[in-house]
Amino acid sequence: MSQDAAALHSDAGTSGFAQAGMRLAGHDVDTTHGPILYLDGISVSFDGFRALNDLSLTIDDGELRCIIGPNGAGKTTMMDVITGKTRPDSGTAFFGQTIDLTELTEPEIAHAGIGRKFEQHTVFENLELAMKADKRVRATLRARLTTAARDRIAETLALIHLAGEADRRAGLLSHGQKQWLEIGMLLMQEPRLLLLDEPVAGMTDEETVRTAELCLTLAGRHSIVVVEHDMDFIARIARKVTVLHEGSVLAEGPMDAVQADPRVIEVYLGR
Repeated sequence: MSQDAAALHSDAGTSGFAQAGMRLAGHDVDTTHGPILYLDGISVSFDGFRALNDLSLTIDDGELRCIIGPNGAGKTTMMDVITGKTRPDSGTAFFGQTIDLTELTEPEIAHAGIGRKFEQHTVFENLELAMKADKRVRATLRARLTTAARDRIAETLALIHLAGEADRRAGLLSHGQKQWLEIGMLLMQEPRLLLLDEPVAGMTDEETVRTAELCLTLAGRHSIVVVEHDMDFIARIARKVTVLHEGSVLAEGPMDAVQADPRVIEVYLGR
């Protein structure tokens, strides 16, 4: 059986689309005080280069946040810190009020098995395998799906625009459809926080519009952080935008205000 493992968070050059669905300690993520993600004073250096420089960022529960910035601004490193791929040199990173991300491994943060897709299985089977169930493939495929589980898969298929592709092998999907399937597989794990790294890279205009619609639909149900260079896409979904530059927050606020900020124009939008 051919398997194409889609990691929860990958290097930008690996797939161009990295995402993490976090489901730590079941649904016991404490957001009683608002934020679902809290980064404070995060610094990361690689061979003398400071990729993140005292970065502080707060994402509220249910918020859709867009992260932009020039190459080298620290966007990927920030994602790597959140998912446990990179340990910060200093600072704190909390998921909710009590879960210290810096003390957990990647599998502990992501609950191993989330985001894996099987090219020789159908779209429906990929969503089935991604559900919170026995992660052993054979056992999962032998198990009889309940009506509730089938209904949930059908709902997710409709949400990610793949209702008509349920019986198609994942390997035969278009590039954009594969990205939607990856999001759908994460959604089957009921994530509280969804990280999308360049989700529309390589998509057609129509796929980009549909992905924007999907992000807006998911906002509120999930907390979402979107890192993207496509400013037309960002303009479609932006509610609050954070601009990173040289590892720190340069500006933050509504899209119109960020676009008009002279500092942002100088270091990013004007290039």
